[in-house]
Amino acid sequence: MRKVAFICMHNSCRSQIAEALGKHLRGTDFDFYSAGVETKPQINQDAVRLMKELYGIDMEKTQYSKLISDIPKPDTAISMGCDVGCPYIGKAFDDNWNLPDPTGHNDEAFIDVIRRIEENIMKL
Repeated sequence: MRKVAFICMHNSCRSQIAEALGKHLRGTDFDFYSAGVETKPQINQDAVRLMKELYGIDMEKTQYSKLISDIPKPDTAISMGCDVGCPYIGKAFDDNWNLPDPTGHNDEAFIDVIRRIEENIMKL
């Protein structure tokens, strides 16, 4: 299967959501990964809470913050959005979803980003 990697700076929010939704919605079509150029000690807790509420997915059971060097070389690399800085991954990104980072914002901002990620995954 083709490997799809969602890349952002810290691998703690948008890319983690995308990995979880990718596996949940299209896991039989692609192998999904997420990574960053830095790691955080835990996944964004608002993202964790909302993914449990909306999809029944517990990201903390199956995912953790990873570096790009920790995942297999992807066939497709997608930037979540460079509003917090765009990492260099050794090649050009295949796509940039231009998603704002919802960290520090209300649930509506998170849900908007989650729904946009879901739409994009279904278009892969």
